[in-house]
Amino acid sequence: METRKTYKTFQYRNNLVWDTARRGRSSAPGKPNIEIGSPPEFKGEAGVWAPEEMLVAALNACMMLTFVSFAQSKRLAFVAYESTAEGLLENVDGKYRIVEVSVRPTLVLRTDADIATARTIMAEVKENCFISNSITADVKLAPQFRMASDVVS
Repeated sequence: METRKTYKTFQYRNNLVWDTARRGRSSAPGKPNIEIGSPPEFKGEAGVWAPEEMLVAALNACMMLTFVSFAQSKRLAFVAYESTAEGLLENVDGKYRIVEVSVRPTLVLRTDADIATARTIMAEVKENCFISNSITADVKLAPQFRMASDVVS
């Protein structure tokens, strides 16, 4: 008889209140509110987070946190992690959707051995990030690795 591994499940809550025009406030228990709204290209205002940006930011953050978790489990001490991400919103069959998100992390490490370990870890990040596993967009991960001795302060 085969035993199946059981996994925990988690729930996350969010509240949303409409303020005015195409703006509102997003909140969750114990966290600061986030002003959200339509981006200017969809008749919104600049200066507030748009859902499109939040999706890209969520993926970017998930990739970083997945890397950090794996790095900690392998005892990889990295010097710095910085990442940019860009999502492409297109009209597909009459509906707008994020079709691609490119994530470009830059990692600063101390030794060549650390870079090798970081490459191995990064190769596993996309398939283990729950946000990349939850969206239909094509996720492209293009990490860069640098030696701390090569970074100018």
